[in-house]
Amino acid sequence: MTKNHPGPVCTNCGNKHQSCLRREKSPDVEHALPLSRACAHGRVKICKISGDRRLCARMADLGILPGREMELLCAGGGGRHCMVRINGGTISLDSLTTANILVTPV
Repeated sequence: MTKNHPGPVCTNCGNKHQSCLRREKSPDVEHALPLSRACAHGRVKICKISGDRRLCARMADLGILPGREMELLCAGGGGRHCMVRINGGTISLDSLTTANILVTPV
């Protein structure tokens, strides 16, 4: 009997999400700013998701992954919720979550 090895694990969040595997650092990460400060830019590209393992897994389940683009639908400044459109759906994110999503304008 062979031992079943677990599937590959994401280096950033430790979860088995195929779409977040093998993330490479993008040169855009140096110029990225938190989503909470970028809500006036319209379309943005996700560069990095920081935070704990639980947050990374939750964002991956919602389709919010590095390399993807999303449209900002709110003003969101001042610690309020920020609404984004990604993969055809609209998502409302709280201020703590938006502070952990680094983006660049497209």
